[in-house]
Amino acid sequence: MQRRQFLSLLSASALAQPALPPPNIVLILADDLGWTDLGCYGSDLHETPRIDRLARQSLRFSHALSPAPVCSPTRASLLTGKHPARLGITIWREGAAQPPTHFPLLPAPSETDLPHAETTLAELLQQAGYSTALIGKWHLGDADHAPETQGFEVNIGGTHWGAPPTYFYPYSGRFGSQKEHRYVPGLTPGPAGEYLTDRLTTEALRVIDAFHARQKPFFLYLAHHAPHTPIEAKPALLAKYEAKLPQGVNHTNPAYAAMVESFDQSVGRVLDHLRIRGLDRNTIFIITSDNGGYLQSANGPRITSNAPLRSGKGSLYEGGLRVPLIIQWPGLTPANAVCAEPVVLTDLFPTLCAAAQVTPPPAATDGLDLRPLLRNPAARLPRPAIPFHYPHYYPTTTPVSALRTRDWKLLEYFEDNRVELYHLAQDPGEKTNLAEKNPTQAQALRAQLHAWRQSVNARLPSPNPQKP
Repeated sequence: MQRRQFLSLLSASALAQPALPPPNIVLILADDLGWTDLGCYGSDLHETPRIDRLARQSLRFSHALSPAPVCSPTRASLLTGKHPARLGITIWREGAAQPPTHFPLLPAPSETDLPHAETTLAELLQQAGYSTALIGKWHLGDADHAPETQGFEVNIGGTHWGAPPTYFYPYSGRFGSQKEHRYVPGLTPGPAGEYLTDRLTTEALRVIDAFHARQKPFFLYLAHHAPHTPIEAKPALLAKYEAKLPQGVNHTNPAYAAMVESFDQSVGRVLDHLRIRGLDRNTIFIITSDNGGYLQSANGPRITSNAPLRSGKGSLYEGGLRVPLIIQWPGLTPANAVCAEPVVLTDLFPTLCAAAQVTPPPAATDGLDLRPLLRNPAARLPRPAIPFHYPHYYPTTTPVSALRTRDWKLLEYFEDNRVELYHLAQDPGEKTNLAEKNPTQAQALRAQLHAWRQSVNARLPSPNPQKP
């Protein structure tokens, strides 16, 4: 046989091979899960055997960052591929609706609802033939901006509220200082003592089965409330950690530890279900969190620790931004690999669009396709820096913007125009401010930060006329 004929036969054979079906996508988002809250990320108390096993089979990112240090902006950014400042959503919904007025600055205005004009990942996937479901936390709009209006065919539990009143059935009661009555819809009836993390997982498995029966690809967005407050755990797990709690550890809250283990059990149940149904071989599986761990106390020990990182939720220090990120993409991600390249959760939007072979709208996108890193964890992305903008107050911060390169981090505070500069490669805990010793580097990053804020029309805080 001549070479030309042989090549023709090979080409014809390749064309005859059936194309791989679009992959299913399972995205599990924890709420307030800190960077060191998982065993595979160094927790000295929490037990997460199923996630640790997944990490050994997958690609784990050591410098993954949330686009915002609080929940709603990150969720909006993840679903649209746009930076929170570009979207005008820079604080959680309740904070946007009732901003404080007793600080030196008035926080920048923030949208309470994700606009319908924005195209979400769920909408693009739905248009491409995917079945789509949100289970758990939404927190991106009122009833007119519910998940069903943003591309999710199924919505179980998603409302405008950010946290449940309780993790135990019937998941209803008074919440917060305003004693607002809250509930988690779509989860009745249930047995006494049922736990919210377990129930949301059960609903996820039912949705997987229903979608699988259609023989269509599906996108499951399982947005757990755990381990966000209220800090409530299943009694058996709570007793386990109360008995186990050692001396001299960073993580000291047994109830929170039990909540993290319940989250780990949820991940295991979903993985087992996909394997039993034969879906694991064509499912992209992602675990991450919406921001850094919450440091305050909730009628007990400090909730968590992000050590060795500085600070936590609400802050633009690494403890408020760095999050776990584990991606398993069959046929693409290597096993037991770690990627140290800085990435941001906004990158998941173009990455998953590419996975489903859908084209994002031509409007500006702030994420980068992560597939080069998924193939080769030692690769680098063509991105000079990652910007952050939190023009609000929180117990861990005053209004601030930041810019992070691979090695450097600059923070600019709005109250006093203070600038802080850290060399993260040498100082991951952000302990030594180098702004005065290295003014050239500080000025260059500050100019870059200002140019970025102008390019996205970032909203800024303003002087409070009642606080001269």
